[in-house]
Amino acid sequence: MEQEKVLLAEDDKNLGTILQSYLIAKGYPTDLSVNGEEAFNKFQTGDYNICILDVMMPIKDGFTLAADIRKINKNIPILFLTAKTLQEDKIKGFEIGADDYISKPFSMEELLMRLKAILRRSSQNNSIGGKNNIYQLGQFVFDYNRQILTIDETDQKLTSKEAELLKLLCENLNQVLDRSEALNRIWYDDSYFNARSMDVYVTKLRKYLKADPNVELLNVHGVGFKLIVNT
Repeated sequence: MEQEKVLLAEDDKNLGTILQSYLIAKGYPTDLSVNGEEAFNKFQTGDYNICILDVMMPIKDGFTLAADIRKINKNIPILFLTAKTLQEDKIKGFEIGADDYISKPFSMEELLMRLKAILRRSSQNNSIGGKNNIYQLGQFVFDYNRQILTIDETDQKLTSKEAELLKLLCENLNQVLDRSEALNRIWYDDSYFNARSMDVYVTKLRKYLKADPNVELLNVHGVGFKLIVNT
């Protein structure tokens, strides 16, 4: 089985070296960069399966680096490392498209557990295989396997989580999708920060779906969400 390669960006060289050695020992080849610009250069020339990015770095911070990476590859998983604990910073990370967020100090075991969970979800998304998974939503065509939402020959490429959430909404079309069910199926737990992350993705999907006024993504207060196609 091909090993999954990690791009690690951490400006604390001692911590970065420890993390790199630990991940390599656990079977994940890892390239270490000590600033965002160096990491971006490596990303452009390397073949990585996941990015682990410190937020506060010189030259190019983690949020800027993640946004630049997303311009090249919308689907590669991103895990943020940070000493910041402010809610706004975590929400900003999820808005950029982070798959997870871990605050320092953290244990090596927790980092490894989160990395494995992210890679497992990513692998599941990429190996759906034979199922058609194409949904008609008013004027939209949603191709889950390709993670593309199309209207009037205009394609919107979705991130993995956007596609997962939209698929779940399509499976419950014109019915209420329970908030906890969505969190547990896509994020694997219904913690506060995962719930805030899901709200960010709902807002993004609602923005994409505005192109057809007959398609609505509604909040059902205290319960969940409802995707409606008006005919």
